[in-house]
Amino acid sequence: MFNFNKSLTFLIIFNLLLTLTVKAQTKYTSAAVGFYNVENIFDTIKSVGYVDGTLKFNDPNYHIQIAEADISKYQTEEFKQAYTYENINGKKIIRPLILQDEFLPNGNKKWNTEKYFQKINNISKVISELGADVTGSAPVIVGLCEIETKAIMVDIANSKALKKYDYGVVHFNSFDARGVDTGLLYQKSRFKVIDAKPHTIYNYDENGNRKYTRDILQVTGLLDGEEITFLVNHWPSRSGGEKATIPARLESAKVMKGIFDDLKAKNPNAKIIAMGDFNDDPISPSIKNTFNPAGEAGKVEANGFYDPMIPLYKKGAGTLAYRDSWNLFDQFISTASLVTATKDYSSYKIFKTEIFNKDYLKATEGQYKGYPNRMWSGDTYRANGYSDHFPVYTILLKEAK
Repeated sequence: MFNFNKSLTFLIIFNLLLTLTVKAQTKYTSAAVGFYNVENIFDTIKSVGYVDGTLKFNDPNYHIQIAEADISKYQTEEFKQAYTYENINGKKIIRPLILQDEFLPNGNKKWNTEKYFQKINNISKVISELGADVTGSAPVIVGLCEIETKAIMVDIANSKALKKYDYGVVHFNSFDARGVDTGLLYQKSRFKVIDAKPHTIYNYDENGNRKYTRDILQVTGLLDGEEITFLVNHWPSRSGGEKATIPARLESAKVMKGIFDDLKAKNPNAKIIAMGDFNDDPISPSIKNTFNPAGEAGKVEANGFYDPMIPLYKKGAGTLAYRDSWNLFDQFISTASLVTATKDYSSYKIFKTEIFNKDYLKATEGQYKGYPNRMWSGDTYRANGYSDHFPVYTILLKEAK
């Protein structure tokens, strides 16, 4: 006799097993994207910026670093105007650097080759571990800030911890007053650069004088065949007071939003990830008023933005500490095209985002116990130090074809 209940039960169990089998057989490709403010990595050479205004601004040789002792080898002219592409056009000029004197063998920090490579190796070890618990590899993409030169990024890429990953380097010198820039490392076997260029931010003081800050670095390429754009940021600091410096960060946010808008105008489904030390929290006006990002995948509007750091911020997490208070300045902001609320990973989507704050990155004693274990406290050097920021990373996931 036909037993309807038994047959229905069998059918349900069969379908469940079939579903579980299909899910178990689904394989994924993952890629970690990291960002790290490495806290002032300078080389040991007294140098200046050499700007060749006869080249295009996005030419790698437009603005290079040269040893001060080699200035006479270059054709230059006196220059007393503001540093803008328009003013420099057709000229070849020298740009003095101000902070590097601290980081020279005869400077206050007694910076030398041994200390330099200690810093390189420490930072490289951290980079190699970003997202590795999920991906089994170092990150495919790494945004960095507070880097003096491209050569420093090459040294990081060639370090013992990272050399096997064969990283390429994207870096442009900016006109930042301190001489530090943003840059991007990428695994050449998985990411192919299509376009790279800097975006200048113009800020002025109350007297109309130009205040120089870091450019926003834009790098567009194919990540495992899929086009994604990465924006690496280091917005103006709060030095001088948070309220007094808000306009500078609002201007940075405006420039970054403009890059998003331009890319989305060409392709409404463009995948864009902005990363950086924004020197503002997820709820600060520069972020909130400009992007109004959602912190949950299910609440991201079709043409909106996603900031996965918002839930972490609400829990009290941070990437740097100041006067017994945590801030979450290091963030990712992405387009809705990289977000899924339905677990649709047919193309690359954000899977998870974390702060990398392992115990070895924390100070173990003193008044700053638990804070990021920096290499420098004033002019006091710590060989086991890293940076005054914790790095952050996000994992991209898609079904393997």
